[in-house]
Amino acid sequence: MDIQGKVFIVTGGASGLGEGTARMLAAEGGRVVIADMQTERGEAVARDIGATFVRCDVSQEADAQAVVAQAQALGKLVGLVNCAGIAPAEKTVGKNGPHSLALFNKVIQVNLVGTFNMIRLCAAAMSANEPEPTGERGVMVSTASVAAFEGQIGQAAYAASKGGVVGMTLPIARDLAKLGIRNMTIAPGIFGTPMLFGMPKEVQDALAAMVPFPSRLGRPEDYAKLVKHIIENDMLNGEVIRLDGAIRMQPR
Repeated sequence: MDIQGKVFIVTGGASGLGEGTARMLAAEGGRVVIADMQTERGEAVARDIGATFVRCDVSQEADAQAVVAQAQALGKLVGLVNCAGIAPAEKTVGKNGPHSLALFNKVIQVNLVGTFNMIRLCAAAMSANEPEPTGERGVMVSTASVAAFEGQIGQAAYAASKGGVVGMTLPIARDLAKLGIRNMTIAPGIFGTPMLFGMPKEVQDALAAMVPFPSRLGRPEDYAKLVKHIIENDMLNGEVIRLDGAIRMQPR
């Protein structure tokens, strides 16, 4: 799939991995729709790269439909990159009692239901596309996490949500194969995102030192490079790729 002149939706595109991806797509000649809850930041990034911003709660059907409609108004929608997500931490049983069920539900709604909500609506829109010379009508990339495989203490909700993203990668790819739409997932390790940069510097340094090689925090451009390769390599489908410098997470 060529990026030039095509339309791509990036959820969570106002910051972190999503912003890095939006910037890459715009630099490669793509038309980008940033879908995010951060209105001020999202509009600023959109202005900077010549993209379109739509405020969106990915777990809400109407919001997601509005994003898809805006993308289709710009041209041929061929790509979705799901980067929207939240990562609160809470133990199953903590000092204040059992894990909040409301918080668990919220994480699942945003990270898992929101990811699927965007996938199903974008896939329906892409299914009407004229196929590319490769036979493709679209490509979708979602974001899981190494926590899907090695969730740490306090990550039950987050790991469950990302494990769900991993688990639905192959069946969605199989569902959409006859339509010429590919579905992939990236499972990042420890990346330098606004969430992590909110931690003390010594914690950031300790996390970076845990990565075998390269012993540093991942960067949004590292993620964006892999997204670019997935978009352009039509043999990549139905797979989860770890992007983690060979780290395997410990309990804490």
